[in-house]
Formats: sequence, structure tokens, C-alpha cells
Amino acid sequence: MTNDELHRLVSESTGNESNICQICAAKNGKVVYNDSWRGFSTDSAVHVMSVTKGIMALLTGIAFYKGYINSTDQKVLQFFPDYTVKRGEKTIYDVTLEHLLTMTAPYKYRSEPWKKVCTSDDWTKAALDLLGGRAGITGEFRYATLGIQILAGVIENATGMKCIDFANEYLFSLLGIPAHVIHGDSSKEDQFEFLMSKKPHKNEWYSDPKDVVTAGWGLTLSAEDMAKIGVLLLNGGIYGGKRILLEDWIDQMTAPKAKLGKMFGDMYYGYLWYRPDKDRPAFAAIGDSGNVIYADPEKNISVGITGTFKPRIFDRVDFIENNVIPLVECIG
Repeated sequence: MTNDELHRLVSESTGNESNICQICAAKNGKVVYNDSWRGFSTDSAVHVMSVTKGIMALLTGIAFYKGYINSTDQKVLQFFPDYTVKRGEKTIYDVTLEHLLTMTAPYKYRSEPWKKVCTSDDWTKAALDLLGGRAGITGEFRYATLGIQILAGVIENATGMKCIDFANEYLFSLLGIPAHVIHGDSSKEDQFEFLMSKKPHKNEWYSDPKDVVTAGWGLTLSAEDMAKIGVLLLNGGIYGGKRILLEDWIDQMTAPKAKLGKMFGDMYYGYLWYRPDKDRPAFAAIGDSGNVIYADPEKNISVGITGTFKPRIFDRVDFIENNVIPLVECIG
């Protein structure tokens, strides 16, 4: 496939690729393909949905590298000394950062109570109120977008910095990613507009009324930004000659810790990152609507893809491996 053929494939698609805004690929640390569609430029910021979770895993790793966090075995409540545990709740005391990062933390609900959390004044506290339960810690994988909000509070309380400032200083600026600002509105109507928008965003991160970023969604990036993040990880945590996080953290973050079911493409899960195949080292941060950071250590290729909201599109791993990777291999 040629550059023109890939552009035409995406441009003319009426199916799964019809919402793609950008594709950027880097080989051996250098961008070799960068294209855009549907009124977006290559540097436009797009809401990357749950790829946000993958960035939270990186920020947790950076906090660990800098000594703000000692271990993933630390209890979550260590970071919230002023939090008042509800009467009768015992399980919450045993929940660790490892449980949050691997989506094995227990919660007191059957389905995520979006309205309760996202209309509250403090989304992190509202998420903490859901943590625990009578069933105890079972080790069962339970995908929880709202629960990951707790990680934003962990980073802020551990570092003494706002999460967005920590991200700007210790990740984005070092990769040449534009500084981000908090979104600044969190009404029900605004949340819907932010999610459904078909237009470029600012370089921003959605936030609650206390200006704490949303940890499970709400970050905007370009595909080029995401490809740079892939380069960082393929380089063992070093970018531009500067160490940003430890290689051991990347190994732990991308190691297959749980086998997922059909709903998640039968992939494996690490620390908020996916492994499409246990026997191959490729890994990905994946969000709804086909937003993805994909990295292949064997080929030293990273790919970022952005897309506006489109239901029933989870990942683009097959699309990347069948169309983008062969093109990139031919380029350089």
C-alpha cells in the first residue's frame, strides 16, 4: 500500500475508518508518515477517549521514578489521609495502586454511576466513595473508567502538584507536546458536547469542578503526539536523550497480567495498557472510537490514530497491522 492508497482508503470509507481524523507513524524514532482527514490538520487536538488511561499509567510511572510513589503495593488510602471511610466499609483499606492499575479494584455498584460522579463537586472523592464493598478483593478484572479517577487524586496528593501541571512539566514538554490547559466546564451539556464534537479541540484536558483532570477520558492529543509517546516507550523511557521514566516500569506496564474476553478483543491487560497478543511484544493504549497508541518493539514502529466519536469501534489493531505497518516498513 502507498501513502495515496492509505489516504484514499480512509477518505472514502463509509465503515469503521469513516471517523479517522489523523494517522501518524514513527520508525526508529522518526516520523515517516503523518496524514489527516475530515477538516483536521496533523497538529489538531482530538479527544482520545480512554487513551487517557494509558497516559495516567505513564504519569504514575513518572511519579514512581521521581520518588513520589514508593510501590504499586501502596494502599490507596495512604494518599488520602483526610478521606472519611463510610461506616461498615472494610475492603477499601486493602485496595492498592496495583489494583487500580490492573482494573482489579472492587467497587460498590453493578454499572458505573456516571450521573452520581459526574454531577458531583469532587469527582475523585465520589469515585473513592464507590471503592470497596462486601465482596472483598477478588482479583477479578473489572473495567472502571470512573474508578481510575482516583489515580488523579493519588498523583496530586503524592506530588503536591495539579495533575495537569505534572503532566505538562514531566511528560508533555519533554516530548514536544503542546502544554495543555484544563477544560474548565463540567456541566452535563458540556460533557456531551465534548464527547460528541466532530471539530478539533484545544490542547486541553477535561476536568471536574475542582480543576482535577478526568483520569479515564477527556485528554486531547494529536496522532503525532501519540506517536511520540510510542517512541518514548520503545526507547525504554528515554526521549531526546533525557530519561522520563524507568524501563522497568514500561516492562511492568505492558506485561500481560489478565486475559480479557471478547468484549476487549480477546487481548491481554497490563497497567491500563493492552497486549494484543501474549506471544508478541506489541502493546497499545486504546480508547473508544478507535483512538490508539500502538507500539511494536520488534519493528521499532509506533503509530498514533485519532478519531471522533463513533459507536461500536473499540480498537484499530488489525487496521494498523494490516495497513499502516506494511506501509511504514516500505518507507524507511
